[in-house]
Amino acid sequence: MKKITAFLLTAIATYTIEAQSFIQAYKNRADAVSQTDIITNLQEFAGWGIKTTGSQANANALNWLKNKYLSYGYTASQMEEDPFTFGGGSSKNLIITKTGTVYPDKFVIICGHFDTINGPGVNDNGSGTSIILEAARILRTIPTEYSIKFIHFSGEEQGLLGSFHYVNNVVYQGNNRVLDIKLVFNLDQVGGVKGNNNNTVFCDEDKGGVSSNNAASAAVTQQLRNCTTLYSTLQTDVDPAENTDYIPFENKGETITGFFEWNRSNFPHTGNDTFANTDPVYIYNIGKAAVGALQHFAVASGTLGTDEVRPKNTLENIKLYPNPTKNFISIEFPDSNIKNFSFEVTDFQGHSLLKTSNKKRIDVSSLENGAYVGVIKAGDQTVVRKVIIAK
Repeated sequence: MKKITAFLLTAIATYTIEAQSFIQAYKNRADAVSQTDIITNLQEFAGWGIKTTGSQANANALNWLKNKYLSYGYTASQMEEDPFTFGGGSSKNLIITKTGTVYPDKFVIICGHFDTINGPGVNDNGSGTSIILEAARILRTIPTEYSIKFIHFSGEEQGLLGSFHYVNNVVYQGNNRVLDIKLVFNLDQVGGVKGNNNNTVFCDEDKGGVSSNNAASAAVTQQLRNCTTLYSTLQTDVDPAENTDYIPFENKGETITGFFEWNRSNFPHTGNDTFANTDPVYIYNIGKAAVGALQHFAVASGTLGTDEVRPKNTLENIKLYPNPTKNFISIEFPDSNIKNFSFEVTDFQGHSLLKTSNKKRIDVSSLENGAYVGVIKAGDQTVVRKVIIAK
């Protein structure tokens, strides 16, 4: 992703939009976002290496995405590959469709790119990819009035190749609009900056291009801000639209909005765009905001079903402190009855560096300075947390 404007808007938007009402079922589903799933997805995304459009690593990442959706319970018939060619090469977008109950032929699109350049791209855009996956997992069985398309674009880093192909060949055929889109909600570079107070997210608003859709974008962007404060702890600010995958839609007059990190990292497009340099808690919080907003945009059921989401992992609220640490790290469980557990520290490739059983204060002084992964297991529950050693 690259900025298409040199300034940032920091003023509060003045649009007169009625605030959304808080819906408890939406909050419950937003709270079902798993920090452990987010971290696991980020690690796995990084493991596919530099996913340059047209490369084998890019194709491997696409297959990984397909297998993720199958593991969530989506069927092959809900998946569509959208192949495209460029400069002698080829790649594919991946589209997963969840059909709406009232407006099955009108779509809310949530999208982001999975290709990377010059590095593993954990921030740009493993962060957005991991959130789209979590939203799809949580909302699979939830009735929504509008259909949802979860789209993973390739070719973004080479000039929005995949999204331009999709818009010009699937959404439109010639001058005919054949796909009725309610709005496009894009997530790109939402990984945060390690060590910063990452408590604010930019909500992208269309302020250029086709001027006829600016007012509609302003409306949904304000709704996105409202939902973010309702269903997460994040603050919001408004940012002009980026040069990312909603731009081909915007060029055709579609309504767009999106998330972008407020503290901007300098690591995207470099070999240092790694898991170690992101803030997984920030991504987790943006994930909660995204799930809340997507339910609003697609008009999800306001009543909780009996088997909607997996039982809440009681370890999700576990605390590791101090973190960063020098010599020792302590574990505080949300449930004081947990007695039998293990704690393991691994590197980002999954190699075990330290492992203990039933110890709540662990000596980590043997580890070098840097970022690691902490894995806590108790019974059939597992949580994963980022651990920083700073001596």
